[in-house]
Amino acid sequence: MEAGVVDLSGRVVLVTGGSRGIGAACVRALDRAGARVFFTYREREAEAEALRSELGENVEAYRLDVADGAALPAAVEACIARFGALDVLVNNAAIFAENAFDGDDYSAWRAGWRRTFEVNLFGAADLAWLAMRAMRARGEGAIVNIASRAAHRGELSFADYGASKAALVNLTKSIARSCARDGIVAIAVAPGFVATEMAAADLSARGDEIAAEIPIGRVASADEVAHVVAFLCTPLARHLNGSTIDVNGGSYVR
Repeated sequence: MEAGVVDLSGRVVLVTGGSRGIGAACVRALDRAGARVFFTYREREAEAEALRSELGENVEAYRLDVADGAALPAAVEACIARFGALDVLVNNAAIFAENAFDGDDYSAWRAGWRRTFEVNLFGAADLAWLAMRAMRARGEGAIVNIASRAAHRGELSFADYGASKAALVNLTKSIARSCARDGIVAIAVAPGFVATEMAAADLSARGDEIAAEIPIGRVASADEVAHVVAFLCTPLARHLNGSTIDVNGGSYVR
């Protein structure tokens, strides 16, 4: 998709986890489409500042742990203070780690589930609630939740991740049905394997096996996911309210 095909001129988008991977690709795609982008990062300050510097005055970086509920209101307020509005929230920040059923550390098992849900679901839900307060005042808004193929198919060694993404899909449906009356729509995106740092270990260990599961023969790039997200941030996508858009090359078909 070429720059200019999607027009987000005048719209303000908050993207969580925007310093790398799908998040950084979304920041770039949204900037190319004319949006003003406020993105968060947790640890990668150098990468975040480099991205902000690369893209210029219509992009702002903000340090945030989305699992810290007490810090979230200030982040939303900072976005509005910087750009004057909040039109779209892209809940992208997520964590992923092996947490197998046959492990032998019960404390680690429980800690994995708690942390995964704190970031992947609770942070997203809390930010959606906060963002919708600003959106209602403007009479319109959109929330795009980055879910995963794992939400639908069940996972063997990271059930906590899959369950958190399934809950995120359900959250999307609940927002779509509850908040459309306020002019707020919600859409989820469910990528399969994407060539990012998060997936690098798996792709290195069994890249050929993963590609063989995908009918088109390769994993997606972060840019391919970002192009979909950029479109969903536009008013053209409003009738997709409540939908989950699969971006997995046909590796899992519902």
